[in-house]
Parts: sequence; C-alpha cells; structure tokens
Amino acid sequence: MKILVTGCAGFIGMHVCERLLSRGEKVIGVDNLNDYYAVSLKEARLARLLANPRFRLAKLDIADRQGVAALFEHEQPQRVIHLAAQAGVRYSLKNPQAYVDSNLVGFANILEGCRHAGVGHFVYASSSSVYGGNTRMPFSEHDNVDHPVSLYAATKKANELMAHSYSHLFALPSTGLRFFTVYGPWGRPDMSPMLFAKAILENQPIDVFNQGKMHRDFTYIDDVAEGVLRILDCPPVTNPAFDKQNPDPATSWAPYRICNIGNQQPVDLLKYIETLEQALGKTARKNFLPMQDGDVPTTYANTEALHALTGFFPATSLEEGVKRFVEWYREYFKGNA
Repeated sequence: MKILVTGCAGFIGMHVCERLLSRGEKVIGVDNLNDYYAVSLKEARLARLLANPRFRLAKLDIADRQGVAALFEHEQPQRVIHLAAQAGVRYSLKNPQAYVDSNLVGFANILEGCRHAGVGHFVYASSSSVYGGNTRMPFSEHDNVDHPVSLYAATKKANELMAHSYSHLFALPSTGLRFFTVYGPWGRPDMSPMLFAKAILENQPIDVFNQGKMHRDFTYIDDVAEGVLRILDCPPVTNPAFDKQNPDPATSWAPYRICNIGNQQPVDLLKYIETLEQALGKTARKNFLPMQDGDVPTTYANTEALHALTGFFPATSLEEGVKRFVEWYREYFKGNA
C-alpha cells in the first residue's frame, strides 16, 4: 500500500513512518523542514527514514496549493496520515498567522488532494486542546467542544468540521485523532520533557505553571504510533443510527469519526517532574508561576472508543516512558551538542 504521511520529519510523524515501513508499506513523506525549532533534529529524524528504500521525501509546504495538488495527482496515495501542522498552544499567542496558514489553508489543501485522489482513509491529527473549557472528566469524544481557549485549539476544532464536510459531500472516510500530551524519544524541544531535561541538567530553573496544580494524560509515543496504525486500518463507515435531533459529535451519517488517543491516567505535574528528576539523577529548581493564557489545568482521555475499534489501550507507564526518553536524550545530545 502507498501511504502519504505529512509532517514526516516531526516527532509523531517519524515514529508513524517507521512503523509503516516496518510492516512493508511504501511511504511518501511530506515536510517543509521549517525552522520553528532546530532543523538539525528534523534532519536527524529524516535520516532514519531515508535509510529505507520504501520511503520517499517530498519537501513541500502544505500551504502550497498547487504543489499539494501536483503531489497527489502524481502519487495517488491509497491512504493519508496528516500530521503536519503548526503546533503549540503558547506559540499561537505570538504568531497566529502561522496557524492559519498551516492548520487551516494547509488542511484544506490536503483535503482537496484526498478528494481528487479518491483516498480510502484520511487520518489526521486533532488535539486534546479542543476540549478547551470542558471540566467533565474524562474527556469524551461524545461531548460538545465548542469553547476552545486558544487559537491552536480552535484550528484543530475547525479541522474536524472541515473533514466532516468532505466526508459528507465526497464520501471521504476520515478519522480525527485527539492526541493527549505525547512524549518520548525524538520529541520537540518546545515540549516539557525536553525543556525540563535541558534545564535540570544545566542547573537552570524550570517554569512550573499554575503553581504546579496541573494534571496531564501523558501518552508515550510508541503507544500513539500504534494507535494511529490501528485506526488507519479501520476506515469509518456511515452510522445508520445517527440521530440528527440529538447529534453525537464523535460520529455521523457520513463516514466520519473522532477518536481520543491517551493513556487514561492523568498524572500530577509535580509527580511527573519527580519521575524525570529520578531518571536524570538530579533535582530540579522550580520557578512556580500562574496559569498561562490558553492553557487548562487537567487533561484526561476516555479511550473506550479506541479500544472498541482496535482492541488497543495505551499502557506504557510514566516511569518506563520517562526512562526511555532520558536514555535517548543523553545519547542524542551527547553527539549533537
């Protein structure tokens, strides 16, 4: 099978591509290698993929409408995993236009490519951020999510709505995956594991928001990649029991689905820091701060739908996941200082 993966040089993208290649798929990777963070890290991820002859890179910005159209026309992929996006809640406060260009314009270009190529399943990254101001726990795909608290979250909610319109109009099977605090080897430098590990090892203070009164559903990268592939193999079908008078946001009369991928075990932020301290063998200096704009105190995934569809529950413990992350961090930065 030929599968197109956008954001292939990204954190989740590299891991997903490696799993696809390991099971024998042909992968067309798309990435523009932008400088949102160190390009050298993206190039190092990419080098792992380019070593496989069944991987081919298309260096392309998904906001390039003509370029995306030409790529789909030439490659005619059977399935698409769309992971390219401008990430980060905090950065959306500083550079909102980047989110419009990538997460809205770019997403529309990918949808059009899928439509004209007759793609059999379009799987795309949404985010736990769409739950916004919701306080009912655990977060369920069946809950209303119309109150985002950041532009990043709003673009991800918009992606879900855009995908639904294409599922309805063009019978494009689409699945939106709401990822919950993904961490592990090869992560982004702007994510807390990398920020904290760097600061702790350099004896610098770490910023702890909301005075540490935060909980996150930390989900290990291998579990996320496994979930993506299992979902990829289960294209959604129409729901004949869909009730338009009492609509369920997670499903539709169209071939459309929303699914959480999380660990189902929210962890206290201070417990997470303690686990990282133990793995690093050093104690963190903590700079306690108020809650940041656009953030939420707790994330907690209900993953019953993922299990019902695939038989899979993410289950890597925090201790094991942090241990693997620290092992990679020490090895990578020893040779990439």
